[in-house]
Amino acid sequence: MRPFVMRPFVLLLLFPPALTFASEQPNVILVMADDMGYGQTGYYNHPILKTPNLDAMAANGIRFDRFYAGAPNCSPTRATVLTGRSNDRTGVHNHGYAINKQEKTIAQAFQQAGYSTAHFGKWHLNGLRGPGAPIFKEDAHHPGHLGFDYWLSVTNFFDMNPILSRNGVWEEHGGDSSEVIVKEALDYIRGENEKGKPVFIVIWYGTPHSPFMAYESDAEPFANLKPASRDHYAELVAMDRSIGTLRKELRDFGMANNTILWFNSDNGGLGNITPGTVGNLRGFKNSVYEGGLRVPAVVEWPAHIKPQISNYPACTMDIFPTLIDFAGLSTKHINKVTDGASLAKVINSDLSARPTPIGFRHTGRAAWIDNNYKLITLKVGGGEYQLYDLKTDPKEQTDLLASKPEVANRMIKSFETWNASVERSRLGADYSSGKVDPFPRPQQTDLMTLPEYQKHFDEWIKRPEFKPYIERQLKKQQK
Repeated sequence: MRPFVMRPFVLLLLFPPALTFASEQPNVILVMADDMGYGQTGYYNHPILKTPNLDAMAANGIRFDRFYAGAPNCSPTRATVLTGRSNDRTGVHNHGYAINKQEKTIAQAFQQAGYSTAHFGKWHLNGLRGPGAPIFKEDAHHPGHLGFDYWLSVTNFFDMNPILSRNGVWEEHGGDSSEVIVKEALDYIRGENEKGKPVFIVIWYGTPHSPFMAYESDAEPFANLKPASRDHYAELVAMDRSIGTLRKELRDFGMANNTILWFNSDNGGLGNITPGTVGNLRGFKNSVYEGGLRVPAVVEWPAHIKPQISNYPACTMDIFPTLIDFAGLSTKHINKVTDGASLAKVINSDLSARPTPIGFRHTGRAAWIDNNYKLITLKVGGGEYQLYDLKTDPKEQTDLLASKPEVANRMIKSFETWNASVERSRLGADYSSGKVDPFPRPQQTDLMTLPEYQKHFDEWIKRPEFKPYIERQLKKQQK
């Protein structure tokens, strides 16, 4: 097991308005939770969960109260972060789909700008389903193929004492998964900082995705809850602690002022956890209602972002365009057909109205948000819609489709135009070849069916995160 070394590290993920960068390139760190709901922060007054480090970050940066994940589950949202495009444009139609390698990614853009780029944690963009397993060096969709110079990654969710892949070499680590990858990121950041290189870092937690595993000390405050809820919240305690470590080390390194740290979750919270995860919004993960899409989000950049709370509708598709402005990246490194917009002029301003709507399309359902109004269809192409006013009805209880025909017709028309554009992208219209390159294996392949992973069953069946999946696969093989 590799010993942990606490190293300084840089977070960089915020977007200031109309700010011009200093000659020194900012460091950028994107941090994303896995299944953390909108209501699961101390700053939103959760009844039992305390998140002092996220609260401190929010108090020192911009807190987006209307921030949306690009999709209501994991892989699709990850694709939106990397590309600035709706997931269906990129080939990632659901969890376990691989991203099209023809996509232009934010990591590649930072590479071209002279940054060192690294990915830590959950990947889930290489076409595999199942528990998080270390990624093979031979995997044609590992992070190195999408713009990351260095990676310590796993296929999917990961928990206590994880097995991770360092540029294709497998290693077992000890401790809480959130703290493991933050320590490793700090190691990397310090090394690159000593070389005088700016860094672009992606830290994608496995927390608080199931299976829930936590230190007893972190679970103790939740002892009166059922085991799943207890350990779910305990994982968030450790994740918050790791964010505190990140921020402290940045300050100790003297890097905090010129580091953008961007935190958000990948989708809405879980419905089987108590107390609730989504702050009384409608729906949960995998839903296109607010509870499935709206997530906590904070951006901190001490030298440029003043403390503020914004109600501007923003989303993960905005991250890439925003960082183009903040880091002075070339626009040639992002696809011309994008769904995000830069937030550079929103940060440090009182802007609250977004000039263009935000579109979401996921497994045949869709949502279209135009400031306070939200259009929903549960069957794209079926002609049936719902309309809500999120300002007066944030819980989406009163359908206004019949009572607001002018608004409804305007939004339906604009949504259907956007949807047709997404459909063209899905077929490859945005690529130079005009088509999507084929993926070498079926999408959403269960990694437990692959011989290269089955070789490790005897060892992995002793581990709680793998045991139920291996037992299920062995039963199938016996039939």
